[in-house]
Amino acid sequence: MSATRLSPVTVLLLTLPPLLWAGNAVVGRLVNDLVPPITLNFLRWVLAFVLLLPLAHWVWRRDSGLWPHWKRFAVLGLLGVGCYNALQYLALQTSTPINVTLVVASMPLFMLVVGRIGFAAPITRPAVLGAALSLAGVLVVLSRGDVAQLLRIRLVAGDAWMLLATAIWAVYSWMLTERKEPEAIRGDWAAFLMAQIGFGLVWSGVATAGEWLLPSNTPAHIDWGWPLVAALVYVAVGPSLLAYRCWGAGVQRAGPAMAAFFSNLAPLFAAVMSAFVLGELPKPYHALAFALIVAGIVVSSRR
Repeated sequence: MSATRLSPVTVLLLTLPPLLWAGNAVVGRLVNDLVPPITLNFLRWVLAFVLLLPLAHWVWRRDSGLWPHWKRFAVLGLLGVGCYNALQYLALQTSTPINVTLVVASMPLFMLVVGRIGFAAPITRPAVLGAALSLAGVLVVLSRGDVAQLLRIRLVAGDAWMLLATAIWAVYSWMLTERKEPEAIRGDWAAFLMAQIGFGLVWSGVATAGEWLLPSNTPAHIDWGWPLVAALVYVAVGPSLLAYRCWGAGVQRAGPAMAAFFSNLAPLFAAVMSAFVLGELPKPYHALAFALIVAGIVVSSRR
């Protein structure tokens, strides 16, 4: 057996998004008192839309080839822009980063099931074994090398939101493999992402209006200041434009099921970030977790 479809470029494309998304979870938690979660998602993508305009404004022309496929982009925008990150920010209102990471660790399993049911993709033994190894690596991080830590984890309402978000991301990733749009758009990453963001902003805008207009125990408000502005710039450029660009390209190269294993690097990156922020040195269990996650990637990529 030999490794397949995992060139160094593909590995880089699929490793960068989890790194940026780990930072996204931390930032989302830090600013949850400054801006409502659905509004944060909307502002994030508005800024990303503005940044992409110079590169891909042409996609909105009548002759761009977008409009015959607008329904497809409307669905992609709903799943990837309107739902996933909004649900993640919503989950972080009541859940902890540890719990959210634990839920996201189920991503490879969701990818395998969604691929089988919705896209007739076979489930192979290496993929199942890889998922088990990768999940074991995540559990090592979450437990800090102590199984008793896992027994003390309690799921809350926010975890249900993240579970839904994980399932949505699996469907979104599989849809990226369908080449139904014109090559002029598919071959231009900025145009392809711009089309998704444009339709996604419609969905996100409606949800944001509901967040501000519907009665709530905590009325919506925004505390503007440099912390929020800095957070918006980061989540718009890193976890949005750069991460989505790399993830889309990586999924095209390796497939959604393989890409899902790389998403389990996020908790490891989050642990390392926390170590630097809190001044704590990495522990031996970090190395064990890294080895298990990488083993899952290697095993699942072999035939």
